[in-house]
Amino acid sequence: MSGTPVHDSGKGRVVSVNVSLALTVESPGGPVTTGIFKQSVAGKIPLRGVNLLGDEQADRSVHGGPDRAVYAYAAEDYEWWREVLRRPLSPGRFGENLTVSGIDVSGALIGERWRVGSAILQVAAPRIPCYKLALALGDPHFTKTFAQALRPGSYMSVVAEGEIAAGDAVEIVSRPAHGLTVAKMARIFLFERSRLREMLVAPELPISWRDWVVEQVAT
Repeated sequence: MSGTPVHDSGKGRVVSVNVSLALTVESPGGPVTTGIFKQSVAGKIPLRGVNLLGDEQADRSVHGGPDRAVYAYAAEDYEWWREVLRRPLSPGRFGENLTVSGIDVSGALIGERWRVGSAILQVAAPRIPCYKLALALGDPHFTKTFAQALRPGSYMSVVAEGEIAAGDAVEIVSRPAHGLTVAKMARIFLFERSRLREMLVAPELPISWRDWVVEQVAT
């Protein structure tokens, strides 16, 4: 189901900048507070600390923070999903802050750096789907569907603050020498945990991930 990776020229553009304050919504299990319902915003949006202006995360244990400050997803993957799901999907529907084109987001290397607008971002980890993504898509089985597709998108840390707007260029300014991509990391975590040691080849792997992997392989 994973399909063919999108073309990656090393340069792309921001299709949409998406933010949301944390909202409490009804779910089958009761009220849920979440920031997943992102909406496109116009103009130059400041990126400071661990947030775009106007963006919030409800549960910092799994979203937000230094290693998950920005979530990026590919417009090309949206096209793929529209064909698979046979439904319209607008930017931000997967909860991403940046919808980008021309960059193979899930094929990005851990530690890869992008210049986006006047900011510099570093690829940190894949998005591991949770029930809130299923809630946003209105499909209780979508967490599994999203995982199997291995198009996770990239959580990113902020190397240099700046401003980002729709239409801004996205340029890959550096790539590490190891081969650990976002999609490979997701595959290992979700389906092939016997290969966990392979994550440790990336010096840029976030400390929280590295500590978890070391603990797992030691048991």
